[in-house]
Amino acid sequence: MVIFVSGNSWSISTTGTVDQRGRVDTWSDRFTLSLNIGSKKVAAPPVPGQFFMLRKKGSKNVLARPFSLYRYLERFGEMYLDFIIAKKGNGTEELSELEQGEKVDIMGPLGNGFPLPDANDRVCIVGGGVGVAPVVNLATRLPEDSYDFYACFKYSSFGLWDLPKRPFRVATESGLEGTKGTLEAILDVNILKERGYTIVYACGPTPMLKYVQTICKEANVKSYFSMESRMACGVGACLGCTVKTIEGNKRCCKDGPVFLGESVIFEDEIPKVLQGENEGPIDLSVRIAGVRFTNPVIASSGTFGYGVEYKNYINLGLLGGICSKGLTLEPRAGNDGVRVYEVSGVGMMNSIGLENPGIKHFIDNELAPMLATGAVVIANLSGSSVEDYVAGAKLLDGSKVDMIELNISCPNVKAGGMSFGMMPEAAEEVTRAVKEVTGKPLMVKLTPNAPDLVGVALAVKAAGADAISLVNTFQALAVDIETGKPVFNNTYAGYSGPGIKPIALRMVHEVAKAVCRDDPDYAVVGLGGITTWQDAVEYIMAGATAVQIGTATFANPKAMIEIISGIDGYMRQKKFRTVEEFRGILV
Repeated sequence: MVIFVSGNSWSISTTGTVDQRGRVDTWSDRFTLSLNIGSKKVAAPPVPGQFFMLRKKGSKNVLARPFSLYRYLERFGEMYLDFIIAKKGNGTEELSELEQGEKVDIMGPLGNGFPLPDANDRVCIVGGGVGVAPVVNLATRLPEDSYDFYACFKYSSFGLWDLPKRPFRVATESGLEGTKGTLEAILDVNILKERGYTIVYACGPTPMLKYVQTICKEANVKSYFSMESRMACGVGACLGCTVKTIEGNKRCCKDGPVFLGESVIFEDEIPKVLQGENEGPIDLSVRIAGVRFTNPVIASSGTFGYGVEYKNYINLGLLGGICSKGLTLEPRAGNDGVRVYEVSGVGMMNSIGLENPGIKHFIDNELAPMLATGAVVIANLSGSSVEDYVAGAKLLDGSKVDMIELNISCPNVKAGGMSFGMMPEAAEEVTRAVKEVTGKPLMVKLTPNAPDLVGVALAVKAAGADAISLVNTFQALAVDIETGKPVFNNTYAGYSGPGIKPIALRMVHEVAKAVCRDDPDYAVVGLGGITTWQDAVEYIMAGATAVQIGTATFANPKAMIEIISGIDGYMRQKKFRTVEEFRGILV
């Protein structure tokens, strides 16, 4: 452990040990986390309002998360830091699952903290939700009779145990405790004036702080707010956590997190939470080129074999569709050398080279078991020349596949594949040629490596493509530092996994805006880095009719089933009856 002590301040960059963790609210995902940081004596405790950056030891999350200190204790010569945390994302979920004895990386205390009131100040303290943590910390440092405490919660109160006296008023939106309602139900401008408050300290959700700012201004009462912002460094270096003030942008981590209330500039409109208005049964089904899928989740080509390989692990009939392994006219042996390579924490690279038994073998042997699953069957068609594509399409046209996915995006073959998808003219030529020889619905799979991806998308649509899927893998490089040579025989390989998601999502959005502008029902199928149902919902909001899941299945064979369930739960929560109600809201 490294501790720096200067005057009455101290800072640490260390690893703490989980002393205990406990849920504090029966109705929501709030929990306490107590960390033992050792026996080193410090000059003074952290100032109320300061925060610490926390990250599970060995976490694959890139960033630590900031949390205001709730309690600082010294017991039997050991120092303890206590936090109240709301489980909201990957970082907080990881912390919520820590067990006693596990390790947490800690940096802090950071920020400025609350300035203490004068002896003659009449103090009003306001906390909302997990925002009670820093203001309770403040209250415990003040004389017992020098303040009144107002707290508001969604369901029931928590975090008030250390107050030397009960809070003056509590409001809960649920009505389970105290006054039913929000802060407005227990604190207004008249109360500020009548009780003679001269200073207000507050921390909580933005709408609450904006309300407190309004009534303090009307009552002419000074206020201090502990603000929240997404952070990266926590020390003022990256400028990623700015707060708008009347003096310009200020760094929440360095200039704050405590700001003079009247100096903060809140947005005029606080974004409303998206909510549907329909009651009734949920319909997850979608249509792509006239084909009905029972839900928008499809197994991506090259990651799911022919489906039956996973029959002992998931119910294949629950999937919306299954894309076959990439198929070529003649059998292919694929690439030599290393074929898969993990990119730690963010995905994998592959250079399989389209190994497959050939289209005729697929039709005679693999197709029937795929059809028996009940999911929509999509044959992924690749080739080395336009003639190969056309010949393969003719064979598939006479089969019982439900749809053809024209793969002009594979980066791992030396001839054909991605070369057809790089330029609009080549993509249009092969799409038109295939469309002329098949009556099957034709979906064209695009490469993210194309210089003009939107141009390629518009070209294949003009050539007759009934739908578009994107993106295939990104061309990437891995080096063996022991030999000084590329890991893959072909030098470059296809990169997939969660690391590509933000870029792939942007590309899907751009293509959807272009191809759906004059044809809102045109189907775009999004793929790239989808691992959770939240990822899938993002793609659908960006314009995708459906999504394909690939690399996630390798890490979790049940990923697609969990994503389907998650989308269903999201729609029920938001009161959406159909996927179409939130598809393309960003387009």
